[in-house]
Amino acid sequence: MLTLFIQQVLNGLLDGVYYLLIALGLSLIFSLGGIVNLAHGAFYAIGAYLTIVLAPHIGFGGAIIASPVLVALIGIVIERGLFQRFYRADPILSLLLTFGLAMVAEQSLRMIFGAPPLSFSIPPALRGQIFIGDFIYSRYRALLILIAAACVLGLWFLLQRTAFGRVVRAGVQNPDMVGALGISLQPYMMTVAAIGIGLAGLAGVLLAPIYSIHPAMGQEIITPAFVVVVIGGLGSFWGVVVAALMVGLVKGITIGLGLTQWSTAVIYLMMLLVLLFRPRGLFGERIQRFE
Repeated sequence: MLTLFIQQVLNGLLDGVYYLLIALGLSLIFSLGGIVNLAHGAFYAIGAYLTIVLAPHIGFGGAIIASPVLVALIGIVIERGLFQRFYRADPILSLLLTFGLAMVAEQSLRMIFGAPPLSFSIPPALRGQIFIGDFIYSRYRALLILIAAACVLGLWFLLQRTAFGRVVRAGVQNPDMVGALGISLQPYMMTVAAIGIGLAGLAGVLLAPIYSIHPAMGQEIITPAFVVVVIGGLGSFWGVVVAALMVGLVKGITIGLGLTQWSTAVIYLMMLLVLLFRPRGLFGERIQRFE
């Protein structure tokens, strides 16, 4: 029973990991550009479908690289063509825009690939189990957690230890002051959108062998990702990381205790408690242009 409980907790942690890959992009794009990107889940779905298209030709390893890059390029086109028109506008307008964009993306996937779910098998080289005493865990799922950890550390280094990151963090806090210093945030916004949307595409690639691939899969992931952003706090990198892991662990523990029917409700209960006692989120920062 203990082994089964630990497995469920780790599976919940895996859910938190892919919530994290989606939520980091959501948080970055909203913090810097003020865009409430409801279409973020659609990029996750596109990444999964691209895996099915590309893997037979370049292998799963190639798809892990190519799919997020292609999704990021799509993100750049959308950012330049649509998002940049709404950076100074009411966030409600961007919410309506991205809601429509999500619907267009979902219907486009349905027209191209059909409505029935598709499946993608775990590559043979990544199949198998990890044995630690009596504990058994999927080798592929363990690899996903390691890849996600590497992405988080890489993004942290980019934002905290580079000149690019310093400008982005300053732009999040006070874009007018950054502009007064003669620094244009336009290329930074484009790069942040590419990184955030590319992470969503990467999540789609990594989860393609585990979950069924269907046009509405983006709608299923976007709500928990927003919950993670709300719990972690706007503008806080580590807040989103901690919130994603908390959400995943609580979900896994709930399932491990045999309360599967409550595993989703408990996530929203966490968000409710945070909004009641700390509306800015657990690690939320004060952002002048939103207050």
